[in-house]
Amino acid sequence: MKDILIVDGYNIIGAWVELKKLKESDLQTARDLLIDKMADYQGYTGTRVIVVFDAHFVYGIEKKTKQSKVEVIFTRKNQTADEKIEQLAIELKKIDTQIYVATSDYTEQWAIFGQGALRKSARELEIEVQGMENNVRNKIKKELEHKLGFRSLFSKEITEKLEKLRRGER
Repeated sequence: MKDILIVDGYNIIGAWVELKKLKESDLQTARDLLIDKMADYQGYTGTRVIVVFDAHFVYGIEKKTKQSKVEVIFTRKNQTADEKIEQLAIELKKIDTQIYVATSDYTEQWAIFGQGALRKSARELEIEVQGMENNVRNKIKKELEHKLGFRSLFSKEITEKLEKLRRGER
């Protein structure tokens, strides 16, 4: 089964403390940080991620881009993110696909249930992303400790020789 996560961009930005603060001074940076976090989430979980932003901040025709391998959609003028999310939930629905929608918009949650999608509240997604970030940090820390621990077992000269052997150098 393939998972797809559709993210209501401005709803999440308005709900996560870090992004909400950033939005007050620099909306573009808040959007970019959300997309970066969703790229990490996509890479970590294997879930396809689509972030949808309302057109009320970017006017004109619908704009689709990829940023950090995440699909980003700015809706067309007079189309809400909710409408686009519902449309995507219908278009992407397949037997072997589970669609999740990340939003804390109560009305949107009920609308997507009708399309067979499941919801993740902004808080649930934030907790999931924070857990993922902590797991990655801990894994990196353990790997670093392992490398440093190995190096402290031997003298500098022997460690350098072992490192050359490891790299296939003579």
